[in-house]
Amino acid sequence: MKIGFVSLGCPKNQLDTEVMLHEVLAAGYEITPEDIDADVIIVNTCAFIESAKKEAIDNILDVAWLKKNRHLKAIIVTGCLAERYGEEIFRELPEVDAVLGVGSIHNIVEAIEAVTAKKKKGSKVKYFSHEDKDTVRLGGDRVLTTPEYSAYLKIAEGCDNRCAYCAIPSIRGKFRSRPMEDLIQEAKQLESLGVKELVIVAQDITRYGLDLYGKYALAELLHKIGEETAIPWIRLLYCYPDKITDELIAEMRDNPKILKYIDLPLQHVSDRMLTAMNRHGDQKMIREVLSKLRREIPEIVIRTTFIVGFPGETEEDFEELCEFVKEQRFDHAGVFPYSREEDTPAYDFPDQIDDQIKQDRMDILMRQQMEINEELNREKIGKTVEVVCEDYDPVAEVHFGRSAADAPEIDGKVYFRADTRIAPGSFVRVKVRKVIDYDLYGIVVTK
Repeated sequence: MKIGFVSLGCPKNQLDTEVMLHEVLAAGYEITPEDIDADVIIVNTCAFIESAKKEAIDNILDVAWLKKNRHLKAIIVTGCLAERYGEEIFRELPEVDAVLGVGSIHNIVEAIEAVTAKKKKGSKVKYFSHEDKDTVRLGGDRVLTTPEYSAYLKIAEGCDNRCAYCAIPSIRGKFRSRPMEDLIQEAKQLESLGVKELVIVAQDITRYGLDLYGKYALAELLHKIGEETAIPWIRLLYCYPDKITDELIAEMRDNPKILKYIDLPLQHVSDRMLTAMNRHGDQKMIREVLSKLRREIPEIVIRTTFIVGFPGETEEDFEELCEFVKEQRFDHAGVFPYSREEDTPAYDFPDQIDDQIKQDRMDILMRQQMEINEELNREKIGKTVEVVCEDYDPVAEVHFGRSAADAPEIDGKVYFRADTRIAPGSFVRVKVRKVIDYDLYGIVVTK
């Protein structure tokens, strides 16, 4: 029997897909990359904001076409949409045969067996529990879906930050760290598979260890991974500014394996908005953290995200944010219009902002950031950067990859020419010749 997978959303969700892939293969099923050949398709969904929910539903409906027009027998929906809207999915999407909440990913083989048995015509399968997500076994063997030289390492699950706009705590449950020894062992296994870039992820990696060890232990974890493996690039995603400790900054500064790159979502800078969002800390704290990072690690690359159009955001709040972004000159920044999500405190806040105003503010801030990115990239012309090669484009006749300043999937690319074909996963030195939008173009140099 052939099983197909559709994986949506963030890298943390992708890791759940990888665990399910391993369990399905271990049970003797065949994985097919072609939906049209599948007997069962598993759609692992995101439901963080409205656009993610729409993407998930669109994918389910696309797959449902195969039930009517090909030989697809069943559709199983997993992930955040399944956890958040379990029974509603069955009502609104009758094509779906099984729904598994985020705590039930290890039931995937049982679900496949149930939906294909067809012991009772028209019956539905459901593994869905609000308790399981807080007790489900974390980690586990997985099948890498990333290129062999790069992999994600999820060090925790869930979130306790309770930002007013965010549904993640209700979807993913309370914050739970994985034991340090398990993570070090997994990092060693990934190294043995050829991984050269380890991307550390969780809803909030800076909280790591607080529940298990009574302290923030990310710096200690990174130090041990650096000692126990020879992985040359370790990248940090999803840090919170109020938990950036002196120990973490020192480890980033002094450990040559940790990239001088940090993903630090700030969301806003107006104290009014930060308080309304239930963010931990104020503008003064944010400025102090940014100053300390840049003082201790002068070459650091900072990526951040902002939300515009949060309930009650005034023109003055927005202008304050724009001025802050212009002043700080972030290397990378994403801007998102506020998404009004049920079961979050902000859903019922007064002074909801018109959608067009949200869009306009996002466009203004993104244009501003694009100009900053172009200026920063132009400063790299004539300089040499280390790049991990991702592949070769035979049409354009150029290789492409990423520098240490660019995270997989979300940041820019480096396009380059070389005298010989460069294998994916190889590190090369590229002298930058020009810039187009967010990307760099150059040539491989040996000196």
